[in-house]
Amino acid sequence: QVQLVESGGGLVQPGGSLRLSCAASGNIFSIGDMGWYRQAPGQQRELVATMTRGGHTTYADSAKGRFTISRDDARKTGFLHMSSLKPEDTAVYYCNARIVQKTLEMSVYWGQGTQVTVSS
Repeated sequence: QVQLVESGGGLVQPGGSLRLSCAASGNIFSIGDMGWYRQAPGQQRELVATMTRGGHTTYADSAKGRFTISRDDARKTGFLHMSSLKPEDTAVYYCNARIVQKTLEMSVYWGQGTQVTVSS
């Protein structure tokens, strides 16, 4: 009964900024590694950024220097702050996370996706 719910997507002009949120809820004991992915129309889903429970981050080359992944484990929420947005950033953005439930079962969950459109 774990769920990830994304918010913060929308229409933004090139060069603008946007912050995406991913809130986890349900029978959660702890949240492990998490990540953000995106999928443009007609394209494969690609990795954007990841963050371990310990705070280690990785970024796709396309995101490096412009995007920042973060997390607030107390609030069970992950974030992706995007700046200097480009039209090629237009995609549906998905969050995922490895979650340990209170039963100690561990599974990977995905959010429903949120649309980000960068256009003038």
